[in-house]
Amino acid sequence: MEVEVLREERIDKYLAEELDISRSTIKKMIDERFVLVNGKSAKASMILSLDDELFVKDGFIKEANFEAEDIPLDIVYEDDDLMVINKKSGMVVHPGNGNMSGTLVNALMYYTKNLSNKEEFRPGIVHRLDKDTSGLMLVAKNDKAHDILAEGFKNKTIKREYIALVCGVINEDTGEINAPIGRDVKDRKKMCVTSENSKKAVTHFKVLKRYDDYTLLRLILDTGRTHQIRVHMKYIGHPVYNDPVYGKAYDDFGQFLHSVSIDFDQPITHEHLHFECDIPQEFKQFLDTLN
Repeated sequence: MEVEVLREERIDKYLAEELDISRSTIKKMIDERFVLVNGKSAKASMILSLDDELFVKDGFIKEANFEAEDIPLDIVYEDDDLMVINKKSGMVVHPGNGNMSGTLVNALMYYTKNLSNKEEFRPGIVHRLDKDTSGLMLVAKNDKAHDILAEGFKNKTIKREYIALVCGVINEDTGEINAPIGRDVKDRKKMCVTSENSKKAVTHFKVLKRYDDYTLLRLILDTGRTHQIRVHMKYIGHPVYNDPVYGKAYDDFGQFLHSVSIDFDQPITHEHLHFECDIPQEFKQFLDTLN
C-alpha cells in the first residue's frame, strides 16, 4: 500500500504513528525490505522528505493474531464486492497499539471471510473514521474492489458529506477553510494548522441551523487529512462540540461529528450508489434539548 508522506521525520517513527503499529515491528519490516522509498529499500533512521514515494509491501507476518469477535454491525448495504457500514461512535476502525479487540475489523472478521487483503493490518478497510466519529464507511470484500475504491478516494470521485455541531454561532451561511494541516510538534497525537511539514487541506461548510451557543453544519472535504474537520473548526474558533482532543469533552459519547452521506460508483458493475444515515440518537437528543 502507498502511504502519504505528510512530514519530514524518521521513517520508522513516521510509519509507527501513521499505521498504528509498534516501532519494533516497523523496524523489522524495514530490515526485511517490506518498506520502499522511491522504489528502493531504506534504513530505519532515514529522514523522509515530503516528495518521497513511500510504499509498504504486503506479506509481512502480522504483529498479532487478530481475533474475530461477535460484535453487532449496522450494515446499510452489501453486495459481492463491498459493504457500507454505519460505524458507531466509540468504535476503533482497526487493531493497533492499545486496541487489539473491539474494533470494526474484529467485527468484520466474525461476520465474513470475504475481506480484501490489500492492507495486511487492516483487512477490508479502504478508508478510516476517527474512533469517536460516527457514520458511513466503505468496506471492500475483495482486492479488485479495494483497488478501485482506493483510487476513487485518491481521485476524489467518491463523495462524502458530514454533519457536525460546533461551538459558537457562525454568521456566514457558507464558507471555505483553506489551511494546511500537519502534525503538532508539541503533541504528536494531534494535528494542527501549520506551514511546517504540512499538506494542503480544504473544508467547505454550510450552516443548517443556528442555536444560541452552537451551529449545526454540513461539511464537504476537498482533501482527506487526518482529523481535518476537527482541526479546521478549532482553527476558526468553532471546535466540534464534545471533542476531547481539539475542544472540550462534556460526556463520553465523543465529538458530535457524523459521516452522513456517501456517493460512489460500484467498482465492478459501475452502478451509481448513494447512501445516507441519520445522526446517532445521542446527537439527536442533544439537539432536541437546544430546541
